[in-house]
Amino acid sequence: MSSPTDLIQALSSLPHGSEFRFIDELVELNPGVSAKAVWKLKGDEEFLRGHFPGAPLMPGVLMIEALAQLGGILVQTRPGEAPLKNLRLTAVRQIKILGSITPGQSLHLSGALQGMLGTLGQVSGEIRDDVGQVILTGAVTLAGEN
Repeated sequence: MSSPTDLIQALSSLPHGSEFRFIDELVELNPGVSAKAVWKLKGDEEFLRGHFPGAPLMPGVLMIEALAQLGGILVQTRPGEAPLKNLRLTAVRQIKILGSITPGQSLHLSGALQGMLGTLGQVSGEIRDDVGQVILTGAVTLAGEN
């Protein structure tokens, strides 16, 4: 398990600006192995204006992005390995979107690094809502450069 300082440092390894970061808090990290995080849908996010007017709902594609961001933290924190440059989402696999959240609710993310092949990393995970219901499962592939 990591210290609070390690968790903050790992979260800061994401290249995304705050406007496109879908992780508010990294709550658990076993570097390069597994992680848990939380992100709250506040209700003032710009994308909610059109998704959907009068009944805002977290877009599934952004939930996939949240899982990819958690995966990025796992790939970048592998013990004894230098962080990869230009790490990007390159594939989504076996994604199932089973639900969503509305403003005021949170995504509860968990992920595990399944393996690395050179500069490609496979991360599986799931997202639950505030009451523990699974709303997304699947895997993402991330690619970077040495």
